Amino acid sequence: MKKRIFASFINIVALLVMALPVLAQGQKQEIKLPKEVFPLYNGTFVGVDLYGLGSKAFGSNFLSSEVSVDVNLRNRFFPVLEVGYGETDAEKNSISYKSSAPYFRIGMNYNMMFRKKSMSHLYLGARYGFSALSYDVKGPALKDDIYSGEVPSFEYTGEKTNAHWMELLFGIRAQIHKNFLMGWSLRYKAKLSIKENTSTTPWYIPGFGENKSTNFGVTYSLIYKLPF
Repeated sequence: MKKRIFASFINIVALLVMALPVLAQGQKQEIKLPKEVFPLYNGTFVGVDLYGLGSKAFGSNFLSSEVSVDVNLRNRFFPVLEVGYGETDAEKNSISYKSSAPYFRIGMNYNMMFRKKSMSHLYLGARYGFSALSYDVKGPALKDDIYSGEVPSFEYTGEKTNAHWMELLFGIRAQIHKNFLMGWSLRYKAKLSIKENTSTTPWYIPGFGENKSTNFGVTYSLIYKLPF
């Protein structure tokens, strides 16, 4: 009986010894499997934002549109330049504002789906924005109920200033047909600085929106991947 148990034990050990090289070889093959490596350059994309035009049609006080150019590096990093133009001609609290100027943003998007061979992806991004603008502001004479007097009318034209801000954003880019894509982004904007004027302050900053400490923005773009 003991001899049979011992013989069975020897057979099991022998099978394990014979299987070890096979298991080791399988592990080596798994380790050596090549990872997907994307080239440095994977295309240039040009987009046109349509949201600013559409929002004006639905009652917004601001009109804007912009063109963006970004480059796909390693399918992970997308340096981007955005150039746009914004304007307003509106009245708020009996004061009329008029302004129009270009704006610029530069930044980077990070593709969170970089491992997939697809032009569609989700991304996080950051921007630095700048606009140099001129504006007109005009107000009627108003009664001062506290001091029983009247605030005289005023009008300033050609006031000049510049503004700087930062943006953090989340976006989606979806391929719709061959080299054509659609893109959406939600943006949180924080004003960094604005040049103050002695008598007036701009109500609207092109590319940033209403002159507040923070704003939220949306873009909807049609995008085309260039064939090179």
